Amino acid sequence: MLDIKLLRDSPQVVKDGIAVKGAGPKLVDEFLRLDGEWRTFTANLDEKRALQNKLSKERNIEAAKKNKEEIKELESKLAATEKSREEILLQIPNLPDAAAPRGKSEAENKVLREVGKKPKFDFTPKDHLELGEALGIIDFETASRVSGSGFYYLKNDGVLLEFALVHYALDFLRSKGFDLWFTPDLAREKYYLGTGYNPRGPEAQTYLIENSDLGLVATSEVTLAGIHAGESFAAEALPKRYAGYSHCFRQEAGAYGKYSRGLYRVHQFTKVEMYVFTRPEDSAKMHEELLALEEELWQGLKVPYRVVEICTGDLGAQASRKFDLEAWMPGRNDWGEITSTSNTTDYQARRLNIRYKKGGEKPEFAHTLNGTAIATSRAIIAILENYQRKDGKVDVPKALEKYMGKKVIG
Repeated sequence: MLDIKLLRDSPQVVKDGIAVKGAGPKLVDEFLRLDGEWRTFTANLDEKRALQNKLSKERNIEAAKKNKEEIKELESKLAATEKSREEILLQIPNLPDAAAPRGKSEAENKVLREVGKKPKFDFTPKDHLELGEALGIIDFETASRVSGSGFYYLKNDGVLLEFALVHYALDFLRSKGFDLWFTPDLAREKYYLGTGYNPRGPEAQTYLIENSDLGLVATSEVTLAGIHAGESFAAEALPKRYAGYSHCFRQEAGAYGKYSRGLYRVHQFTKVEMYVFTRPEDSAKMHEELLALEEELWQGLKVPYRVVEICTGDLGAQASRKFDLEAWMPGRNDWGEITSTSNTTDYQARRLNIRYKKGGEKPEFAHTLNGTAIATSRAIIAILENYQRKDGKVDVPKALEKYMGKKVIG
């Protein structure tokens, strides 16, 4: 969430910032209205409580009784106003970085560079779904019957490929100094809301668990952020680099388009996620580091990709700046997103109360960043389609051969 002091002192700065992300200025106006009420109720309540102490000492029973009832009424009004104020505050997105390109939609995202050579086939390439079904390694039909649309089974070499990708990513990140975590698939409301994942509304992703405050995580970003909620680091202990391995669950409501066939948009997949806690002055450099790691990892797989900087209108609530890698996907003859890395500045840390302290100075909020190493569903698309052969088989990338225990799928 944003700094309340910033909203109070510089509302126009906030309005201008969220406007380029597509959020209306009325959010700021409504927050300030509720905040004004909240401050008035708080001041009145403090006065009433002080008066209650005075009346109690004076043994003025009747006046104390009446004042106590007024305190209860004020407490009720304060609680209701505080809840409404909090709900509005959670809807106000993070401010975009000055360097983020301005734009209204993904059509205005900026391609920075292309890396690697697109494969040239002497046959008409198939998409991953055709390949996977023919090879007997992906089964959507059975999964649709058992779990519903948007779910899938992996079989035999499909399972080996899934775990090869995870093992490759974990080995890579461990060699780069990341601590490895296998995280829970469920998180309490405090943590998915705290990281900016609203379970309701048009962009809702979270599956909620009935009769509990739990939700299935859309990314281990949620559970990794929660590890240090309410804690304060010594400045010299930062940065902390974590790699989270988890299943991810997403509703993907209304997200289906012409490129959603097969594994591209599914309700469950496995992901290895990078998450970093750092000092504010280091976060921009750390963001570049995460992008460089994503590129190195995908260069190791020898999959052609391009780097895209996301414009303000496509950033999402949490991010101040964001880069995607998009792999070449021959089955669609187009690019498709495979990784994303975001600098969320202090937006998540402020909500989860994650701070750091330099010596005897006052604690400040840390910055948090995230980045995809491998999302297995889309990685499988990229590998099957780029490494396919005329005979219908698929070559295994050299980087994965030791994990697969074979050189060819099929």
